[in-house]
Amino acid sequence: METTAPVIFEERENQIHRKGETPFNIDCNRDSLAGAISQRACVFCGSRVVLYPIADALHLVHGPIGCAVYTWDIRGALSSGPELHRLSFSTDLQEKDVIFGGEKKLYKALNELIDLHGPNAAFVYSTCIVGIIGDDLEAVCRKVSEEKKIPVIPVQSEGLKGNKREGYNAACKALFRLVGTGETDNISPYSLNILGDFNLAGEIWLIRDYFKRMGVEVVANITGDGRIADIKRAHGAKLNVVQCSGSTMDLAKMMEETYGIPHLRVSYFGVEDMAQALYDVANFFGDKEMIEKTKELVKDELKVLYPELKKFKKALEGKKAAIYVGGSFKAFSLVKALRHLGMKVVMVGSQTGTKEDYAELEQITDPGTIIVDDTNPLELSQFIKEKGVDLFIGGVKERPIAYKLGVGFCDHNHERKIGLEGFEGMLNFAKEVFNTVMSPVWRFVPRNTTGDVKNV
Repeated sequence: METTAPVIFEERENQIHRKGETPFNIDCNRDSLAGAISQRACVFCGSRVVLYPIADALHLVHGPIGCAVYTWDIRGALSSGPELHRLSFSTDLQEKDVIFGGEKKLYKALNELIDLHGPNAAFVYSTCIVGIIGDDLEAVCRKVSEEKKIPVIPVQSEGLKGNKREGYNAACKALFRLVGTGETDNISPYSLNILGDFNLAGEIWLIRDYFKRMGVEVVANITGDGRIADIKRAHGAKLNVVQCSGSTMDLAKMMEETYGIPHLRVSYFGVEDMAQALYDVANFFGDKEMIEKTKELVKDELKVLYPELKKFKKALEGKKAAIYVGGSFKAFSLVKALRHLGMKVVMVGSQTGTKEDYAELEQITDPGTIIVDDTNPLELSQFIKEKGVDLFIGGVKERPIAYKLGVGFCDHNHERKIGLEGFEGMLNFAKEVFNTVMSPVWRFVPRNTTGDVKNV
């Protein structure tokens, strides 16, 4: 397979670091380079993926129909009850609405949908076109809220504001309008909110069970399998545990500033991080009985898990992996998890990582590892070929890149249907990696692993 020499845009040179070749210094939190076709999503998409799993709320996209289609059923977020979140509603703004404004259409749509579905709240998402024509979402939502006696919350997620990261912030601001509006009676002194977990493949139910076994009450899931009533009383919890720090850390900071609720940054993926998350919670509360229960929980789970992992490690030892994910917190855990399987991470990056995140990645990766911020298909293709990768872990936008290059792929994004959190999830992950990397299909796909990087 012949390919032309791939490129790295000069403007992006400082967003790529090769460990050991130069002192660590990486640029991030920058706008994507025009024309580079970034792997990032838009502001609206960022807000939608955070709020989408709230199952008893109405989610209405105020904009062209394409925006609603783009984010329809965007997460594999399961619900233990209502499934209103899985319906995709749109005001379907047309050319006439752009000229004369879409506020009347929005008002009519909200009234009709609320009467039809009886939600406990409604989120109204603004899109790029709304930012251009200037519809007053705040006024329309306030009017409908007064008339229907439910919270109707505008989500100011116009794409003109930046990228996916700004969408997370817009979602957190919308959620914060709910927090503090409910009663906090009968909440345990050993209580917490789960932030930044979206119940992909039912994962949050597993995590809630761990906390229950420890003696900890979960007040609200924000937002996986989320309920409006729980979010309203979330300010009564004693602790916030934040899994996807990129998406919900802003909310944790708002709650700490206003209600004095401390937060812990955790990960539920992989052996070390899952165990550490449980230990951190137990140590926060400082209850001796809870600490002992947590130790027993971890011991019991590892007793089952470790013998199984050894079987997969024997076959996977020495294989190479590349990682590109949305939030950098996932990358930390993936590097550690792959080590348990004997695999070597040769490239790792994220869409929204901070300088501190990448510095931590540099600490836990091997010399020669490529660390990249906000990459694009050209770069990803080159890195995979250069490093001779056996497995690429990413999301829906990265899958075609891997398959075109004849490389195994594992989905670690929000569309997946396999639970990867917790000790049970680590076993699922090991099975998926093994089945992917060791599949006989790769014998019939020649790989091009040549080509030097050059700047243009």
